[in-house]
Amino acid sequence: MSDSDDLFILEDPIFVNKELLEISHLPEEDRIVGRDEEIKQLANAVNPAIFGQSPSNILLYGKTGTGKSLCAKYVSRQLVDTASEEGINAVYAYVDCAQDSTETQSVQTIADSVNTEENDIYIPDKGISTATYYKRLWRILDMRYDVVLIILDEIDKLEDDDILMQLSRAGEAGKIEDCKIGVIGISNKIKYKDRMDERVKSSLCEREFVFPPYDANQLNEIMSARGDAFREGVLEGGVIPRAAALAAREHGDARKAIDILRYAGEIAQSSDMKTVPEDFVVQARERAETDRFRELISGSTPHSRYVLQALTILSVDNAGDGADDIGFRTTRIYDVYEEICRQEGSDPLSLRRVRDLLKEHAFLDIIEQTRHSGGSAEGSYTEHQLLEDPDVVQQVLEDTIS
Repeated sequence: MSDSDDLFILEDPIFVNKELLEISHLPEEDRIVGRDEEIKQLANAVNPAIFGQSPSNILLYGKTGTGKSLCAKYVSRQLVDTASEEGINAVYAYVDCAQDSTETQSVQTIADSVNTEENDIYIPDKGISTATYYKRLWRILDMRYDVVLIILDEIDKLEDDDILMQLSRAGEAGKIEDCKIGVIGISNKIKYKDRMDERVKSSLCEREFVFPPYDANQLNEIMSARGDAFREGVLEGGVIPRAAALAAREHGDARKAIDILRYAGEIAQSSDMKTVPEDFVVQARERAETDRFRELISGSTPHSRYVLQALTILSVDNAGDGADDIGFRTTRIYDVYEEICRQEGSDPLSLRRVRDLLKEHAFLDIIEQTRHSGGSAEGSYTEHQLLEDPDVVQQVLEDTIS
């Protein structure tokens, strides 16, 4: 057996502060790039909270990785600090609605995050009714705070609008008397508001902001601002510009761009390199996409993967038709799915169940569904389009379906 010194790297030759490249890391103001105008607009919308007044409710739209969550958290944190200087007790709560998608889960998360030991109010993980969670939340807010900002990230993942109704009308309904509530909803879906309950829409959608994708220059600045995650002189000169250009051309997603930079460093690390060459950027991009998608479908059922494989096969087979936005009807996907089931020695699910699985993939933004009207001759039908790179999907599915 080797000595322990041989098993572990005692001094990382590539990274000096890798935390700067983690998605969960909330950077300081001087590391937030390309969103000055959006930050000003957000700050203006919630500014009344500094004086103990009701902040505007806000909906933020934009593709993944455009800085919506980052800016919402930053402005909320600054608000709490500034309000404190004015003698106002403010707090913010963050809810990831992809994880806490039910009303009960969301209100429990909010209540738990704003609770303190001084309140002497118990917020269990589970075991009490939704109504009881609300009652304890209202008590905490009125006892402790003048203003609360509640960030609902990926708000479109909520099962229904019930919590939005409760939060947006808590004061009007007399649930709270001394605390003002502001809600910041964040969604990747620009049409999310269209499916909201009209009563919620009228009370919640006071201000709306759209975050555009980052361009190559902004992505270059974002990654350069985090360049001190690496040891001095480790990054070759072309690494960040190439990663920025690649990310801007494909998606304008800062999260993915930072992932590429981190993966390039990890590839150099595992290759016992002392520097990160520009050539590693392409390898890092492929690895980042593959790992991200593998995580996305981890835990999915075999038939869920068979359905996705069917759509992927159709997408690959028709890639030469010259249309990037080609979609496929449910019945056509089902035919290929049945053939996959035969090859795997598995009984196929019903067409209705396959429709449900396709909806689940759309919910995860793996595919996009479009409803069409075929006229009186064939009626309405749904087409499904793969949003992920078919080659990436195929590679991951080959690893998982075996």
